[in-house]
Order: sequence, then structure tokens, then C-alpha cells
Amino acid sequence: MILNQGVVGGERLFPAVAVRSIREGGDASKFGTNYPALLGGRYSSMWWIYPGQEGVFAARGVHGHTIHVDPSADMVLVRYASDPRAENLLIDPTSLPGFRAEAEYLKSSQN
Repeated sequence: MILNQGVVGGERLFPAVAVRSIREGGDASKFGTNYPALLGGRYSSMWWIYPGQEGVFAARGVHGHTIHVDPSADMVLVRYASDPRAENLLIDPTSLPGFRAEAEYLKSSQN
């Protein structure tokens, strides 16, 4: 639903403007984080907007669960997780490169 801006099976379930608002994100100058992967990013409506990554955005939980959306790869990756430590700083160095690799693979196979 989020990748297709509220449309599923040809039926609109919520306004496209809701997704556009999420993707525009909050004010980057007010965004503070200690997550290296998100420096320069934004946050809005419970979604993290990644910096400089072709519109990548994600809903992230502190124990590793994620809904990772990469519109340029036409990809939504859902990760169910329950890491015992509530620290994305420990999870990001391995999971984010994996998400990017999957997106790159999908983009290369679209051509």
C-alpha cells in the first residue's frame, strides 16, 4: 500500500497525499539522531526518511523490525525481528547494507 501510494488491486484505500507527506519528511534542520545511517535524514509520522538514497524510507523498531521501502527498486522489505538489545546502532551496520544490496539487485534485474 505504501509503495503504491494507497492503491491496492486498483482500489484506493487512502489518499496519495498521505504517502507524499511521509516521503517529504519533517524539517531536516530539526532532525537530530545518533544513528550514523540516518545523519542528514528526516523523520515524519513514524517514518524515517534516509538521506540521499533515492527516496528510501522506513518504519523502524528498536529491536530490529523494519518496513523498508525503496521506490527506485519497486521494493518493500519487511523484517520481523526481536533482537534482545533495543539498539539499531548495533543492527544497522549489517542490515542496511543487506537492504541496499537487495535493492541494487532488483534494479539491475529490471533492465
